[in-house]
Amino acid sequence: MAAAMVDEEYLKEIERTRRDLRALICSKNCAPIMLRLAWHDAGTYDAKTKTGGPNGSIRNENEYKHDANNGLKIAIDLCEEVKAKHPKISYADLYQLAGVVAVEVTGGPTIDFVPGRKDSTLSPEEGRLPDAKKGSSHLRDIFYRMGLSNRDIVALSGGHTLGKAHIERSGFEGPWTREPLKFDNSYFRELLRGESEGLLKLPTDKALLEDPVFRSYVELYAKDEDAFFRDYAASHKKLSELGFTLPSSCSRLAVKKAKTLAKIAVGAAVFLRSITSSSSPIFCILLFQMAYNRSDDDISGLNDIPIPGDIIDQFGGSTDLIDLEDVHDDADTQTTIGSSTKRKATKQKAKC
Repeated sequence: MAAAMVDEEYLKEIERTRRDLRALICSKNCAPIMLRLAWHDAGTYDAKTKTGGPNGSIRNENEYKHDANNGLKIAIDLCEEVKAKHPKISYADLYQLAGVVAVEVTGGPTIDFVPGRKDSTLSPEEGRLPDAKKGSSHLRDIFYRMGLSNRDIVALSGGHTLGKAHIERSGFEGPWTREPLKFDNSYFRELLRGESEGLLKLPTDKALLEDPVFRSYVELYAKDEDAFFRDYAASHKKLSELGFTLPSSCSRLAVKKAKTLAKIAVGAAVFLRSITSSSSPIFCILLFQMAYNRSDDDISGLNDIPIPGDIIDQFGGSTDLIDLEDVHDDADTQTTIGSSTKRKATKQKAKC
């Protein structure tokens, strides 16, 4: 999926859109259906054919009339209120941002949102979304097709903590939890309790208990809400970016931010050195790692960050600059900043 143009003004418009979505979702109590809209727009992705995904095509009549999308015209129309105020924002970004906000305003985790999705008028064929009447093999077929994992399947299923099923839309009726407007880990706790009067358990929900791999995640998330929130935020981000290429303009802004964070870390290291007896650069390294982890950026482009020469004496350097991709601490902690193979393997797209 090609990226739309993202510049400073677009990013400001995203933040204004976010505020209006918060107000709309809170006033209408429509978080569950907004989350469903975001999922169903993204969940048609096919990793092999590179078709479908979070491209706003669900606004097309022939797609929102798919059986799996019954009722989503309500959310599409609600989003039109926001789109009218922010016409520059793509529908693809609008729908995914609505899903992010829906989770956050109901008490869920903060989900990193990268804008720049481009709208499509081409809708995929019907049948790419999960069928609630089926089991674990079907779930794997659907989610593996998108390039997602077993962990993603269970974590995203936890989104059923919000909302309820409607008989006229899905053939099922009722909420999954006692507080369907609160995002927490109660979906998993209710699953493990078994049948409860007034609460819904779909065949796909029960499949999470019957499959030993899925069940291990259910048990983890039921006892550890922090683990669920962490994994849910990561899985939701992956779903919302399927087939999406990070805009180059966003990359430049992210690298600029990462450079700033690195310089702050260096300054802090100099200060810490001045008030301690240690001259080890471990302070700089640890602080840079903290800044790096916070920014979620690849460190490419972070070379030539000015560091006083005496801090790098232990590295045998005599210049006033240090290449952050080649810094290694000789201490027992084996703290490392960068390497010849950059940290793209563990760091995903940079956030704006």
